[in-house]
Amino acid sequence: MKYIKNTTDFYIEEPTVLSLGKFDGIHRGHELLMEQLAAQKDRGLAAVIFTFDIPPRRNISHIEARVLTTNQEKMHILEQIGVDYLVECPFTEVVMCMEAEDFIAKIVRQLHVKCFVVGEDFRFGHNRRGDYHMLLAYAQEYGYEVLVVKKMKENARDISSTFVREEIEKGNIEKANHLLGYRYFVTGPVLHGRHIGSTKIGIPTINLIPPEEKLLPPFGVYVTEAIIGEEKYRGITNVGQKPTIEGNNPVGVETHLLDFAGDLYGKTVTVEFLTRVREERKFASIEALKEQMQNDIAFGRAYFSKDIT
Repeated sequence: MKYIKNTTDFYIEEPTVLSLGKFDGIHRGHELLMEQLAAQKDRGLAAVIFTFDIPPRRNISHIEARVLTTNQEKMHILEQIGVDYLVECPFTEVVMCMEAEDFIAKIVRQLHVKCFVVGEDFRFGHNRRGDYHMLLAYAQEYGYEVLVVKKMKENARDISSTFVREEIEKGNIEKANHLLGYRYFVTGPVLHGRHIGSTKIGIPTINLIPPEEKLLPPFGVYVTEAIIGEEKYRGITNVGQKPTIEGNNPVGVETHLLDFAGDLYGKTVTVEFLTRVREERKFASIEALKEQMQNDIAFGRAYFSKDIT
């Protein structure tokens, strides 16, 4: 997959099928869009996803919106799906104020669009004036077709990034994973911590510090699986700030891998969330924390032994 970013002068020479949107999470609600992209690929068009480098709402309203997928995570998912190009457009003031008609002209010309695949609620252009009706109105003039995809629903509610985000914020990991169609995850390099797990507690852990914009589930302990290269390891993960440990600890994702021994510092690890065990809390002593961690590990082993992952 080719990744085009940091420019509004993006250009693709070959004819394309294009879908536009935030694509935060790449959830089950996007499945029908992806199916249409794949069908158009079979007709010889290159599949393109067009999105922005930051959520437009944050740029306009100065809201520090948490995302389900960082730009790097989004790139990885789309590459696995089979997208040919990911265009990550800077959400500049010029782009923000561009009229919808001008946006169509720019996109069609620069990305050689022969087919748009969009959802029923798709909006674009200044003040969100543009929609699929406008795309249809200009289709003959610019020589493209428009495929409008209906929203996928779960219990009469549209499956959306907002829906997924709400479930994650509640700690409903199984529900969020169902809506996503895969396990919610955090990816990052293993960082050096204070080595308290391996020294004082005797339970070694790997530490990830996610980017600020990454949405994390509520502070607490979770059953997880970690992907390291081609291998997958079962684990127990604490999300939070380790209140029992003195000092100003950053928000992190700290995982004990079951039945693993080795040095992973600097390696990129993906931690997938399966279910919530308990909330994060401060213990009276390191010994009390160690006892609880052993209980959490026992819970994890029991969870995996039931094969309900």
